[in-house]
Amino acid sequence: MSTAFPQLDDNDLIQQDALEVGTTATTAERGRRPVAWRFFLGRAGFYLFTLWAAITINFFLPRFMKGDAVSSYLARNRNVSPEAAESLRILLGIDSDKSIWQQYVEYWGMLFRGDLGISTLHGLRPVGEVLAAALPWTLGLVGLATIISFLIGTVGGAIVGWKRGSRLDALIPITTFFNTIPYFWLGLIAIAIFSSTLKWFPSSHAYDKGQSPEWSLDFIGQVIMHGTLPAMTIIVASLGGWMLGMRNMMLTVLDEDYITVAQAKGMPNRRVLWAYAARNAVLPQIQSFALSIGFIVGGTIVMEMVFSYPGLGKLLLDATNAKDFALMQGVFLVITLSVLAANILADVVYAYLDPRTRQTEA
Repeated sequence: MSTAFPQLDDNDLIQQDALEVGTTATTAERGRRPVAWRFFLGRAGFYLFTLWAAITINFFLPRFMKGDAVSSYLARNRNVSPEAAESLRILLGIDSDKSIWQQYVEYWGMLFRGDLGISTLHGLRPVGEVLAAALPWTLGLVGLATIISFLIGTVGGAIVGWKRGSRLDALIPITTFFNTIPYFWLGLIAIAIFSSTLKWFPSSHAYDKGQSPEWSLDFIGQVIMHGTLPAMTIIVASLGGWMLGMRNMMLTVLDEDYITVAQAKGMPNRRVLWAYAARNAVLPQIQSFALSIGFIVGGTIVMEMVFSYPGLGKLLLDATNAKDFALMQGVFLVITLSVLAANILADVVYAYLDPRTRQTEA
């Protein structure tokens, strides 16, 4: 008596589990490669809800604070008539005749039109223009310094973890020590040594006094000279955290069985280091980097005050002191969009490096 087995074509084999058809998981994965629509739609829904919640909080928070932008403006400009003050309240969207719900709807309408309001601190200029003037300095200084610190710390931590027990381990306590020093204190030390004593770098501002921004080699050289000292301060102060985190993850990954198998197969150490060990160890670093974007402005406030550097941090501090709510909301909106964009990018990179993420949610 013979048993008839069903004939399976290639399409049936692709749809079955890899263990059932006797193939490798890699072959089955290459055969089907499903598009993780649930993963992408879930992420999109989450970030849209987060954006709505952040903008809503951004609208209500200034209105819960004591005082308003018009009162602060009238304190600085006492020659404004009551009629002009009332017109200014209407212009700023804080008219007392309108309910909070009407103001909220109008605020969303302004956002969809790209109108962020006007800044009472900067001569009733549009907030968009004020932000556009300050944003490049923050991105150029803190953003670039944070990326450089992340790359150096991640690569250095991977190498130190790979060569554990060597003299390179001494880098961890040294960089960690600088990581414990506050930004402002390290900045003051850098000014005292490299600016006041050695005269290598300027101590303040983004370019020479009396100079106006322009696209010329001389001005670009001034920006680089003025930005080197604060940028190096940020790099040195944050390098230890990235290096320590990557080194610890490398020590964990190197004990995994797939690393031992890769080495047993005779793979080059460089390939095992970067293609297997570092690729998996860097995953928590990516999430930490995305979260650190939100703290860039927090560190920038102190750094820009120490070096008198123009940027969003100093702009936010000045807007808070002057109760310029429209400008505060604009800065917070930029921070929110930056954090969301960084987290979206981190999710994409994370899903690319670790396919299990999208496969699980798909």
